[in-house]
Amino acid sequence: MSEQQGKVDIVGAGPGGLAYLTLVGKRLIVQAEVLIYDALIHPETLTLVTEECVCLPVGKRGGQPSTPQDQINRLLVDYCQQGKRVVRLKCGDPFIFGRTASELRILQTHHCAVEVWPGLSSVFAAPLLAGIPLTDAQLSGSFAVMSGHAPQRINWSAMAQLETLVILMGTQTLSTIVEQLLHKGQKPTCPIAIIRQGGWPQQQVWVGTLATIEQQTQGAILSPAVIVVGEVVTLRSSLGGESAAYPPSTEDLMPMSQDPDVLVPDATSMTDSKQPLKGQTVLVTRSASQATSFCERMSAAGATVLEMPAIEIVPPSDWCPLDDAIANLEQFQWLILTSANGVNYFLERLLAQGKDLRSLSHLKIAVVGRKTAKILKERGLQADFTPPNFVADSLVEHFPQPDLKGVSLLLPRVETGGRDVLVAQFKAQGALITEVPAYQSQCTRSLSPQVLEALEAQTLDVITFASSKTVRCFCQILQNTASGTDQNWLQWITNARIASIGPQTTATCEQLLGRVDIEAVEYTLEGLMQSILNHSPSFET
Repeated sequence: MSEQQGKVDIVGAGPGGLAYLTLVGKRLIVQAEVLIYDALIHPETLTLVTEECVCLPVGKRGGQPSTPQDQINRLLVDYCQQGKRVVRLKCGDPFIFGRTASELRILQTHHCAVEVWPGLSSVFAAPLLAGIPLTDAQLSGSFAVMSGHAPQRINWSAMAQLETLVILMGTQTLSTIVEQLLHKGQKPTCPIAIIRQGGWPQQQVWVGTLATIEQQTQGAILSPAVIVVGEVVTLRSSLGGESAAYPPSTEDLMPMSQDPDVLVPDATSMTDSKQPLKGQTVLVTRSASQATSFCERMSAAGATVLEMPAIEIVPPSDWCPLDDAIANLEQFQWLILTSANGVNYFLERLLAQGKDLRSLSHLKIAVVGRKTAKILKERGLQADFTPPNFVADSLVEHFPQPDLKGVSLLLPRVETGGRDVLVAQFKAQGALITEVPAYQSQCTRSLSPQVLEALEAQTLDVITFASSKTVRCFCQILQNTASGTDQNWLQWITNARIASIGPQTTATCEQLLGRVDIEAVEYTLEGLMQSILNHSPSFET
């Protein structure tokens, strides 16, 4: 390939981590100069890229900012025409609900070299990893696959007659799916399974019937999931699917080749059996969209991880203030970003307003925290300033422009509950700071049955908090859950150690929970993880 000739490889990443990535997929990711990837790509897979690779997340998730398809198409064409080796990384298989056709057409229209490489689809992998065969000599001679995204377009009379039905993107329309299948003749006793995060350490499986599954999963976070409907679901128990062997551990894999293109586990995963958190149950309260990597690391350390997203990140109640600021970017000298959410929501709205990164060329950018700087870099921007301490208050103290009088700052931030002290300090130094809501965080409404059971049984060993608002929402959810009963929800966490990400969160924990047992030395999720490890009895020597 000449330096002027680029190419796009559209690659299926499979359903989970490196264990389910094809060999050619691994090779292409390692060679990539630009990686444009979906929301549900496993963090393990992203570790294959080189430091020089430009990584651009363009995931589409319901209820969260999504990169418009036209923008994705433009990125693919632009980077290819720059002569770059581009990998468009998609979950599962690119040709199964992957929107690959439109990307292929636009690339071919612009005469860009492109190839599509298959991946292991969750259609097949998730049922297998849950111990559910899709076909069986007695119970099912065929199966069909459908999307639950638009149930009004489905021929439900035909679907209800099938022996086995596999449904992707159906958790948000579960009620409609159940209703339609029953209405068109399927029996209420028909078995159904919901497999959440198949192939990930956090894999969960709910098994019930069409009559019971909604009640069984009430309040649970189901997405992303594969739904299987049919008698084959009943084979799960007899085939060992309820045992700990599902999903299989990649630590049990033996190296098969010395070829660098052949994937083998890290040697330490096979020789170092010491897992500091083995036997401990950790409750993670961070929002679902942000907890994946943290949960993965906890699981790798041996912990049983339960997720309880105390808050959810959603768009602001009104886009107008942010849109006005974007329309008048030329009046600002600095862009202040204090979180990964701020980065993503601001840049997604910038694109939605018909602008791109060139609109920010006159601005200097200050960020708080290594994670925020990393996300910014992945979106194609470099921070001009990151304070030495990973807290917002440090931003003003170490700001590189000593005289802030009359300096115009733009601060896209959470709609409510942000750092008012930060704004006050900037204003005290004469800065003209414009605050605009870029997103909002709100308390979730209920607990999953698994988390409630662990709380009531007092089997939690560690509860993690990454923000003050998470603590407040956690308390609110538990108070609402215990309301109307004679239970004292504080008793549920008596045996658990409270782990805080930093001083502000610690202060809120002490105020509402009465204590903190572990505080991160470095105020990041990595720092919180390390502090939990340091306080684990099995970690001490």
